[in-house]
Amino acid sequence: MSGPPPSTRVDAGRLWAGGLATAAVAALAAVAGIVIARGVLHVPVLAPRGDGVWGDASTAAYALWAGAGALVATALLHVLAMTTPRYGRFFGWLMALSTAIATAVPLGLATGPASRLATCVLNLVIGIAITTTLSAVGRSAIRRRY
Repeated sequence: MSGPPPSTRVDAGRLWAGGLATAAVAALAAVAGIVIARGVLHVPVLAPRGDGVWGDASTAAYALWAGAGALVATALLHVLAMTTPRYGRFFGWLMALSTAIATAVPLGLATGPASRLATCVLNLVIGIAITTTLSAVGRSAIRRRY
């Protein structure tokens, strides 16, 4: 026998600082995606074309929801690291499946195909941004003790 399995030490301050930074990245990715879709591609994402490049309150709400999603993902990573063996693998799968769902949901919206596609791409980019940045944060804030 080789003894008890290694335990995990979570640097909560570092993890949550990274989670807050990830939330900022996700929110800015949402705003950037909406500005590009509306301003450059002229695709009415999340609001009618008449609302302009910055759109209406839905732009701010979308950015806030993206940031909130990053904070929920940070909490998920924290709980998994403290309770689950191979937490990184579970986190990756949960994030990939969540991103797939968020990417597919707009396909059922009652709007034009360009708007649906732009929203799908935007959700995919936000999901990838959250997943990759939090995975890197997890590698630096969560250590195995032997």
